[in-house]
Amino acid sequence: MTVLPLVMLPNPLLRTKAKKIRQIDDSIVKLAEDMTETMRFHNGIGLAANQVGVLKRVVVIEVPDDSLRVLVNPEIIRKYGEREVEEGCLSVPGYRGLVTRSIWVKARSLSIEGEELRIKAEGLLAQALENEIDHLNGIVYVDHLKQHEDLWKLEPEEQQETDQPESANIS
Repeated sequence: MTVLPLVMLPNPLLRTKAKKIRQIDDSIVKLAEDMTETMRFHNGIGLAANQVGVLKRVVVIEVPDDSLRVLVNPEIIRKYGEREVEEGCLSVPGYRGLVTRSIWVKARSLSIEGEELRIKAEGLLAQALENEIDHLNGIVYVDHLKQHEDLWKLEPEEQQETDQPESANIS
């Protein structure tokens, strides 16, 4: 496995909609493995393929106390409620923002083996699903800020505390 270079804002790849995957082949499996290695290396809990320069609809998510999820062509099919959450992103290092996310979501995707998956999620997993699927649609969490003041720069010591779920880098 390889740690891939991250694409940083304002790179236009982060504003480009990723393409649907028609066939899960060895290249997609390798991409997912490399994305997982990259996400873990950077202490993230989610990563979308366009964050590593690949415009394909693949995300990896690994929230604390849950197993790794590799999702191919994921989409939110239903969501409920609103809550304000603190969010960060590996493609916008050193910053956090206050955004509105759903209380729970239902999503569907394919597994890396090509099986259809349905996920009902709340809390951090729901937030990660929304964040990563946004990335695949060319949306970055800063687009959800209600006002400029909802984004803040982290102090150097705060940047070292990303292993706490409430301050984790979603992607």
